[in-house]
Amino acid sequence: MNHRVVLAEDNFLVREGVRGMLSATGSVDVVASCGDLAEALEAIDRLVPDVVLTDIRMPPDRRDEGIVIAAHCRRHHPLMGVVLLSQYAEASYVRTLLTEGTQGRGYLLKERVADLDDLLAAIVGVSGGGSAIDPKVVETLVTGRSLAGGSDIARLTPRERQVLSCIAQGRTNSAVADELFLTQHAVEKHINSIFTKLGLSGDRTNHPRVRATLMYLAEGQR
Repeated sequence: MNHRVVLAEDNFLVREGVRGMLSATGSVDVVASCGDLAEALEAIDRLVPDVVLTDIRMPPDRRDEGIVIAAHCRRHHPLMGVVLLSQYAEASYVRTLLTEGTQGRGYLLKERVADLDDLLAAIVGVSGGGSAIDPKVVETLVTGRSLAGGSDIARLTPRERQVLSCIAQGRTNSAVADELFLTQHAVEKHINSIFTKLGLSGDRTNHPRVRATLMYLAEGQR
């Protein structure tokens, strides 16, 4: 079954380019292409897609319309996935997006749109309740946290930083192990060490650990 997507982007050329790319895959149906907030909200409520792919800034105010859309979906369509597209890795947007959880939420830099495999992976991931956070966003948050005086981040080993980046992108222990050529036991040990050093608590195997990590990193960018 194809994933039904509402696309919200005010730049006509970008919007049509992304729509064409996704439609050509054969696994995504772009059921609506919208150019502003009001049009997007109307299409979301009328068509109830699996995923909303939206720019963060668009008319009427070009400020945080994508965040407004994500909040609307969380409130009225809690199972609907949302992927935000942004030119920049902005900590305040990441923090707001994940305030109520990472389930079904993604944040990609616009440069990633050109990589169809990454875009499709994000759509499929959030449609299934997972998360999809751009690796460059995670890197920016880690750097910002370090520059903000996060001595606890500085205590992480290079390998722990790699594991942190992977889990912040929503990857399972198995996926982290495969990517970094580690055993799952080694990954679990690294995660335990990371959470101890960062002073985070909660479920260390499921979505709450991703939210806790990202929220912690985003706080360092205030």
